[in-house]
Amino acid sequence: MDGGQGSAAPRAMITPFVILIVAAAVILGGIFAWQGFKGKMIKKYMGAAATAPQTVSTTTAVSTRWQARTQAIGSLRAVRGSDLAAQAAGVVDQIHFDSGSEVKAGTVLLKLRANDDPAKLEQLQAAAALAEQTYKRDQEQLAAQAISQAVLDNDVSTLKSARAQVAAQQALIDEKIVKAPFDGKLGIRQIDEGQYLTAGTTVVTLQALDPILIDFYVPQQALAHMKVGQTATATVDTYPDAHFTGTIEAINSKVDTASRNVQVRASFGNTDRRLFPGMYAKIEIDNGDATDRVTLPQTAITYNPYGDTVFIVQKGAADANGKSQSVVQQRFVQVGATRGDQIAVQSGVAVGEVVVTGGQMKLRNGAPVVVNNSITPSNDIKPTPPNE
Repeated sequence: MDGGQGSAAPRAMITPFVILIVAAAVILGGIFAWQGFKGKMIKKYMGAAATAPQTVSTTTAVSTRWQARTQAIGSLRAVRGSDLAAQAAGVVDQIHFDSGSEVKAGTVLLKLRANDDPAKLEQLQAAAALAEQTYKRDQEQLAAQAISQAVLDNDVSTLKSARAQVAAQQALIDEKIVKAPFDGKLGIRQIDEGQYLTAGTTVVTLQALDPILIDFYVPQQALAHMKVGQTATATVDTYPDAHFTGTIEAINSKVDTASRNVQVRASFGNTDRRLFPGMYAKIEIDNGDATDRVTLPQTAITYNPYGDTVFIVQKGAADANGKSQSVVQQRFVQVGATRGDQIAVQSGVAVGEVVVTGGQMKLRNGAPVVVNNSITPSNDIKPTPPNE
């Protein structure tokens, strides 16, 4: 009896342990089965997604007449311009000009109060006249040997000194008179009669407006295409539909070491006075003769550190339904200059090939595509904002 009871106790302890092991095996088996099923479904989905056609927009590469240009932003300046001011201090006595008027060189614009300067000038002129008479009289006496040569030499010195004092006084008077140094257009008057001016106070601005100059900077690479006498075209936002034609007048003799740019100056006719100093302008200069180039919208180019690429649309194998599919081939290209929305392709694309212009981010080499050109990127040579 005691022996039978001892063997039954171990059997009772083994039964729950077996049940626990079986339950754990079932749970682990379920987990592994679920992971396998999930991996299979993900693989199936990814495979289907990889073969699903991607919607893209396209364009056909064409050959167009391409004129390479150098573009820059410049500032207008007068061929001659100056802020006019009196050289001496004094009170404004007379103003002889109106704001915005055209004047000739030498025109008197302003006079300061002369005070006793004219009286001093007359006094010095009288002394100079007396010194001249004395000199002439002593010349006659020297001829008659009535005086010595030393007396005549003293007369010469006195006459020169008197004339120099007259010139100095006349210069002092002239410093209180402001004249136009060249032909041009006056700005707005900055002073009033009776106002006391210190030396150097600006009275009015004078600008020679025809011709007018535009200074601009181009990168050192553009120097190969720049020469004096070359035609330049300018536009200003004040007159968006007007194009002003001028010529390059000078190219600076050094390149700026900070920016590696060089200053260029062009001259433009301005008989209608529409251009003013201080305006900014957009400059275009043709580089050589026009050539035929393969062109694409700039959105067709995918820029990468290892090289620029495009996707070419080609006919691929038929699908399960026997319908021919379009696939893309990724190709490296060498691009050139840009103009507006366009870019010139130097190599890698031939005329007539269909190139993807939108949707490249989801493509890979050999991927099937569906073309939808209901919305295409802009391909304008001179794009303008929608509000213009």
